[in-house]
Amino acid sequence: MNAVLPRVEPDRATGLLDLRAWAAIAPLGALVDARDGRPPRDRTIVRAAAGPVGLHVLFECEDRDVWATHARRDAPLWEEEAVEVFLAPGARDPDRYVEIEISPAGVLFDALVSNPDARRATMRVDTSWTAAGLVGRTCRHGRASWSAELSIPWRSLGELGEAGGAWRANFYRIERPHGEAAEYSAWSPTGADPPDFHKPARFGHLVAS
Repeated sequence: MNAVLPRVEPDRATGLLDLRAWAAIAPLGALVDARDGRPPRDRTIVRAAAGPVGLHVLFECEDRDVWATHARRDAPLWEEEAVEVFLAPGARDPDRYVEIEISPAGVLFDALVSNPDARRATMRVDTSWTAAGLVGRTCRHGRASWSAELSIPWRSLGELGEAGGAWRANFYRIERPHGEAAEYSAWSPTGADPPDFHKPARFGHLVAS
């Protein structure tokens, strides 16, 4: 997957974009089943743009059963429902990257992942790491959809190396409707079964316009 990010100017007070700005940004596309690329039951549209101080991401989620119970930052949001961004500077397959998540309740998770072998057995996740300046917000839209917006500062990637106008990234969603099987969606499917998002060679490529 490849995408060119438009340039945007976020609101100075919030660091986020307003609805008019997002409406002018074309979607990267709809997420697909992380295992095989098929359309999921609950559709998710992702938009992304490059600001002067960070990456801006918007997830628009259809959801028949929106729920979340975690209330503490860095709680294991993946156990419930969440959308996620995995991001690393540069164009090569990363062995280190950041993992950012947000739940429907607006709770954030951020961690620094070291994954040189692309294997969970040797992967290390540092949840003590914090993306300084990370901003997120969520919004419910009626009873069957919600959205999540993230602003991820470029400086939070500084220890991973220089971007040079290019990044490796993937966008994910975990949907867990009560009484039904969980659904794992991705922008660039990882092909792993059971689903596994930590496949950096499968990350897509982002470049700034």
